[in-house]
Amino acid sequence: MAANPFSLDGKVAVVTGANTGLGQAIAVALAQAGADVAAVGRSGMDETAAAVAATGRRFHAVSADLGSTEPVPRIVAETVEALGGLDILVNNAGIIRRADALDFTEADWDAVMDVNLKSAFFLSQACARVMIERGGGKIINIASMLSFQGGIRVASYTASKSGIAGLTKLMANEWAGRGINVNAIAPGYFATNNTAALQADETRNRDILARIPAGRWGRPEDLGGAAVFLASSAADYMHGAVVPVDGGWLAR
Repeated sequence: MAANPFSLDGKVAVVTGANTGLGQAIAVALAQAGADVAAVGRSGMDETAAAVAATGRRFHAVSADLGSTEPVPRIVAETVEALGGLDILVNNAGIIRRADALDFTEADWDAVMDVNLKSAFFLSQACARVMIERGGGKIINIASMLSFQGGIRVASYTASKSGIAGLTKLMANEWAGRGINVNAIAPGYFATNNTAALQADETRNRDILARIPAGRWGRPEDLGGAAVFLASSAADYMHGAVVPVDGGWLAR
């Protein structure tokens, strides 16, 4: 084992949805551990770029909308060209739509499934092809508490995150023998743009906090340690795991 099994020195990481929130925090944590970062997002990433630069690591922004698979080849090509390789992929980009199941529209179903599940799979596929040529790599999918539970009013999100948990295991089964570790992190209730409506709803906010043993919403930086661990050689024998980072939510 390496002298520091948690070091990511010399590694190149792709993080999707890295312009804000969880993706930004993960990108910065990977950089702090030594990785160069290609950040994928639909909007400007100046803040993420500055935070990564402050660690002394290289940064490359890839402007892409993962509402379709069209940008997938370009994401991989740009990363390899700009940073010289591709060792780690974090599939963090995701969207959510809320409506009662009786009223849920096909458009809201397709939009969420395309970003959260379809693009995550095909980007994993494209990155895995590069990783196999390089002798291996790490893929980290961002799952959810709704990979374990049903939730309410988020039919396509629940379906997509349940699918992510399944794909994590499928890809681990197929690629473990080819040097690629595929695992997932399942965040609990984190204070991000996706949960702004829940935080603003006094009743839902109170009920959520009452269920979390830690007594608070997660902060984006709370995911950094799990991401660095799964991206590092310290996790070389982990395959197909879905790791909750939830303040104890599932323990209740």
